[in-house]
Amino acid sequence: MATVLYITANPKPEDQSFSLSAGRAFVNEYREANQNDEVIELDLFQANIPQIDPDVFAGWGKLQTGAAFDALSADEQAKVGRLGELVDQFVAADKYVFVTPMWNFSFPPVVKAYIDAICVAGKTFRYTENGPVGLLGGKKALHIQARGGFYSEGPAAEVELGDRFLRTVLGFVGITDVNTLAIEGQAAQPDQASQIKENGISKAKELAKSF
Repeated sequence: MATVLYITANPKPEDQSFSLSAGRAFVNEYREANQNDEVIELDLFQANIPQIDPDVFAGWGKLQTGAAFDALSADEQAKVGRLGELVDQFVAADKYVFVTPMWNFSFPPVVKAYIDAICVAGKTFRYTENGPVGLLGGKKALHIQARGGFYSEGPAAEVELGDRFLRTVLGFVGITDVNTLAIEGQAAQPDQASQIKENGISKAKELAKSF
């Protein structure tokens, strides 16, 4: 049995989002094909994703000096504890599906906050004399990203920073088996938006069969 962590970051209703619609089609198809697997859904806009702030740094600092967790303030305990839960959940999964829109060439800010939560030395990577080494080798990921314009190729590909950043981070923690489903062009070609959406859903279903 494998555990799939389905991570979404879009505040829109599912039926109004190109990425979420494709993501739901993927999950439904995956569950049908892999009935013994567990799919855990994590909506970053609904979940508690602490940002790394003064409380977090203070709490980490106390723990590094040997203080007990109970010695942290209430705010420090809440934030540091939640960050620990998030990285432990990420480490425990076998496969990952990220579903995001493109916002200003990247992704919603909550995705960066989540990435900060899961990039933890000793859990997802470690430092060696030859540099950092990822600890999550052998796992796989899919990024479903909706883009209003066309960024897969041509000059605009250079300013697509969300998928490129996510791939970089996943590679850093050892996940190199990464696929991307880009659903793009609906804003550039609004008369074809419905077809673009349907094509994305169809591709998501196909990817689910071999994920």
